[in-house]
Amino acid sequence: MEAKSALSPVAELARRHDPDRFLCALFAPSEARETIFTLIAFNNELARAREVAREPMMALIRLQWWREVVEEAVAGAPARRHEVAEPLSAAIKDGRLQPEALLRMIEGREEDEPPADRQAFEQSLAATSGALAVEMGRVLGAPDALAEPLARAGMAYGLAGTLRSLPVLLANGREPLPHDILPQGAAPSGQAVVLREMATSGLAELRSTRAALRSLPRQAIAAALPLVLARRDFVREASAGWQWDAEPRSRGAGDRLAVAWAGLRGRI
Repeated sequence: MEAKSALSPVAELARRHDPDRFLCALFAPSEARETIFTLIAFNNELARAREVAREPMMALIRLQWWREVVEEAVAGAPARRHEVAEPLSAAIKDGRLQPEALLRMIEGREEDEPPADRQAFEQSLAATSGALAVEMGRVLGAPDALAEPLARAGMAYGLAGTLRSLPVLLANGREPLPHDILPQGAAPSGQAVVLREMATSGLAELRSTRAALRSLPRQAIAAALPLVLARRDFVREASAGWQWDAEPRSRGAGDRLAVAWAGLRGRI
């Protein structure tokens, strides 16, 4: 007989579909974790809109469905029957999640793919993983002054994840990088050069972000912990010996221990 999970349904969704951020969320204060798990699960639903839809219009229809979920919660309408929509609606109605932040995350997923240029790509990162990190920080009591470095931390994690997943994304017909970064039809060797350059650049930018987050309150550290994984990813991806596999490599014990150590210390 299968043991019953001690996690709530939305926490189990977050654990299954976004294990990185789920691990980071475990270092949030217990009273805030369900809200964070709901936010993570919502972000996964937005990401899946692109992954499961074969046509761009179908992705936009899925995203519009989530926009209506948020707007209906703001208007006080009953929640739609859905495993994520119901806790999301509750969190909006009782003020735990800001609808403006959620709508920005939706808008970030509505942008064209591939992005028009490098600037558009960075704006997309800011509106997706960046906005998610900022809202996590707000929920956990991070000062408004740290919203910008939290956004940069989220963007770094989003970029590192894009690089890790690029081979499988390209194989599935996705083009997450603009053509002024990765030319269309680039050979695998050319792709590897571009990715290493991006990882090296991302690693350099992390230093100022980490410095800016030194004053992050301990109770909000979970919002910045993905930066620990981004740094480890960039180090690997910038290595001349790193090989991009057809599927992203699973997290190792070293990654999990690095997050745990930073979370326990309350410093990234």
